Amino acid sequence: MAIINGKEVSAAVRARVAKETEELKVKGITPGLAVIIVGEDPASQVYVRNKERACEEVGFFSEKYALPENTTQAELNALVDELNNRADINGILCQLPLPSHLDDKEVINRINPIKDVDAFHPVNVGAIMIGDYNFLPCTPAGVMELIHSTGVEVTGKKAVVIGRSNIVGKPMAMLLLHENATVEITHSKTRNLADITKEADILVAAIGRAKFVTADMVKEGAVVIDVGMNRDENGKLCGDVDFEEVKDKCAFITPVPGGVGPMTISMLMQNTLTAAKIQNNVENN
Repeated sequence: MAIINGKEVSAAVRARVAKETEELKVKGITPGLAVIIVGEDPASQVYVRNKERACEEVGFFSEKYALPENTTQAELNALVDELNNRADINGILCQLPLPSHLDDKEVINRINPIKDVDAFHPVNVGAIMIGDYNFLPCTPAGVMELIHSTGVEVTGKKAVVIGRSNIVGKPMAMLLLHENATVEITHSKTRNLADITKEADILVAAIGRAKFVTADMVKEGAVVIDVGMNRDENGKLCGDVDFEEVKDKCAFITPVPGGVGPMTISMLMQNTLTAAKIQNNVENN
């Protein structure tokens, strides 16, 4: 069993982005990311801080718009419109969840698809479906980087995704399919789940239930990717996979923390760089 070190893979992605950013700056282009956060959700505050740090690390220009809890939909929409029109802002990200009186779908649909570095806009979702995309959703893209880091060939493998969310499960299945895996999506209503998961050469758990995947659900020698971020009975951070129980059965496994988590923000940096290149007509290498 080998542990896939998300911090190392993430650092390699950021180093690559930083190097390309330097090359863009020589041409007078600095990638710019605007992050909008509404209200005081503590988890969102942490994420936004981490995104700001990552921008600094790779050499981006970043702006944070911290709006009060009682911001109206019209005010939020107006800010998105303003950012859409600014040439120095290449990526716009609205931190979810929004307070309940605001419509996140309306905000996502309002962001110019070419600045939608989360890849949540229906235009970008459709592009991922047909395999002709500019951006990939950050978490599934990070998972693919982690799988590639193992050296395991995806083509021809049986891949099972547990979870069908729009943010992880569905796009994850598409990315695996684009790399010629045979993919099955499972979820809370799937019958005989363990019979399906234990056939997987690549198993991605994104169901949001602590230590849900146990050793009897995993094929010997599988690659196991844990997207979950939960707390166990002692309040300790853990994933959707029972790491201690599963680790000796698989060939590769991601830990929680230190697996998929660090990748998500690194892929956001990658998307912002891609957006800056597209908007400035720079060849994407």
